[in-house]
Amino acid sequence: MSDWRAQLKAGPLPWLLEPDEDNPGVRYFALRDLLNRSPDDPDLIDAQAAVMRAGPVPPALEAQHVDGYWVKPGPGYSPKYRGTLWQIIFLAQLGADGQDDRMQNAVEYAFDHAQTENGSFSVNGHPGQAIHCLWGNMVRAFLELGHWGDQRLGRAIDKLARSITGDDYGRYYRGGVQAPGFVCSANYGLPCAWGAVRALWALNRVPGDGRTPAVEAATDACTEFLLCYDIARADYPHHERINSSWFKFGYPLGYVTDVLLNLEALIEAGCGGDPRLAQAVDLVLSKQDEDGRWKLEYGYHGKMWADVEKKGQPSKWVTLRALRVLEGIGSSTMGTNKQRHDTDTGLAS
Repeated sequence: MSDWRAQLKAGPLPWLLEPDEDNPGVRYFALRDLLNRSPDDPDLIDAQAAVMRAGPVPPALEAQHVDGYWVKPGPGYSPKYRGTLWQIIFLAQLGADGQDDRMQNAVEYAFDHAQTENGSFSVNGHPGQAIHCLWGNMVRAFLELGHWGDQRLGRAIDKLARSITGDDYGRYYRGGVQAPGFVCSANYGLPCAWGAVRALWALNRVPGDGRTPAVEAATDACTEFLLCYDIARADYPHHERINSSWFKFGYPLGYVTDVLLNLEALIEAGCGGDPRLAQAVDLVLSKQDEDGRWKLEYGYHGKMWADVEKKGQPSKWVTLRALRVLEGIGSSTMGTNKQRHDTDTGLAS
């Protein structure tokens, strides 16, 4: 593959970096992930503070019960997209500050009421309905929110890894993860690629000192499974037909997985230079408009506490995701370490 920056039709980074009261989290993540700003960078700190003042984060936090949950007490999977677990997942993805007292309260509530006896996260709070998409989302969110080092999170990570490899996992159940290798009831007893992507996305975020042999083995199992199929076609084991949601790029990210997230996870795992990603990258490039922007094709409008962007319109969130992928591919294939200096495409730091 050639220099990815030359494949952009225009430079979208200034658009992502502009102050935006509707989607302030975009600026925060663009500074962090595309410009590599350090955690103590004043602009990055100010950008995250803006997330807590405007956009979709404040309405969600205003709906939180004083005890830390949303809508009703309990495990928090329901009601879908407005319950406790969904808020933690979405708020982390929108750039919420994990040190905020309300976020800390939500995390504590989830650990106390949603983590199962074996360390997993499930739909109903019992191991029998632990599924990789939810489990991976929760682990990723807790890590994004700064909870590495919490023993409860360590249990969730270790058990997630072992559920994938089968190494000392214990009992599998018919109602959720059914066997090693991502076999899941949600995919009619077939290996579930949506779950594999979410598990990999979570394990990628584990810091170096937590990358145990179990985590490394599970990460390898995820990448091997995902790369054994045509990523651009998403022809993973399926019932009747390939789910069309694979090809609709959106934000925030619930349990539905798209080709773009598959690429994000594989690139984070160090697979950016693998030629098997090429056709999927071409698919991503084919969706950009003349301004080098990507549309929101999938979302949860009317289902969350506040809508995020407009479906069918250019999306800062999807464009951010696409640039992460293209930058990761470019860095891998060119042997650089996240070089960002091409002024012609608006990607100058």
